[in-house]
Amino acid sequence: MNVFKTIDKVLAAFGNVRAMERTHVDTFTEDLIKSIKGKKIAQSEYGQLFVSFQHLANYEFLNISVISATNIKTLKGCKLVFESKNQIFTLTSDTKEIESDFSNVSNRYLTKISFIIDEKEKKMISSRSFEKVFLNFKKKSIPMAKC
Repeated sequence: MNVFKTIDKVLAAFGNVRAMERTHVDTFTEDLIKSIKGKKIAQSEYGQLFVSFQHLANYEFLNISVISATNIKTLKGCKLVFESKNQIFTLTSDTKEIESDFSNVSNRYLTKISFIIDEKEKKMISSRSFEKVFLNFKKKSIPMAKC
């Protein structure tokens, strides 16, 4: 394995783009992962969900950060589904274009998404009155349970 790293370093020195990508250490994304703002409200073996709230121009935003092994890349947005024993409610992402940032240090993806919410939804999320959370995008889903 060490031989391959040495070969990649030599190829990168000669200007091979793929070798440069393999030898590049992404400390920027890793620093973002270590300094996530907000509280962790859900997790599973597939990912972790951190939330924070922001008030801008008479709108309340839910900003989420998802750390997972899944690369989320879509031009159609995503949905955040909260399930409790007696109700299900769905939030649609504010932005349609979503793309994850990869950290090759920890081999994880960081995805930041914002949602417009109302006061009732903010209270439900803050009080953690839900059991499960699903982040749905394209035809995939990342399930998480309240922590």
